[in-house]
This record gives sequence, C-alpha cells and structure tokens, in this order.
Amino acid sequence: MAGGWTRDGAVQDQIDDTVMDAVSAARSRMPTGESEPQCAVCGDDIPEGRRQAVPGVRTCVSCQSGRDRPASELFNRRGSKDSQLR
Repeated sequence: MAGGWTRDGAVQDQIDDTVMDAVSAARSRMPTGESEPQCAVCGDDIPEGRRQAVPGVRTCVSCQSGRDRPASELFNRRGSKDSQLR
C-alpha cells in the first residue's frame, strides 16, 4: 500500500536498501587477514575452530562477548520503584 506519489512496494524497497546497507557496513568492520593464536585481551589460546571460522580474529569468545554486549545492558531503564530506591 503506497500513498501519494509513491508506487506500490516503494516502502519495502527502502527497507530492503536500509538492511543491505547495514549488512554491508557490518561486513566491512569484520576482521580480515591472519588470525592470532592468542587473545589480544587476555592472552588465552584461541581455539583452532574459531580461527578458521572467523578470519583475522584477535580475541577469544569470552572477551569478544564482553565487547559485543550492548551498552543498554549496563543500565536499568525500566524505571520501576525498586530500581529508584537503590
């Protein structure tokens, strides 16, 4: 359902283009090259399976998981009375 001067499917085309742009941007940020044998953060060995699955990997799974955690998890944004009393 398009409105005004737009053709049918124009909104979906715009959504598809936005998603493809986000995917391209994420792929461009992925590491490339030779993987490191040890984690750059903690120094633990990076398993061979991870090094093969993610070319150019520099961190172990646990360190990368900590880096990937969204900042919103660090704050309680529910606004409940319990969170305001602490």
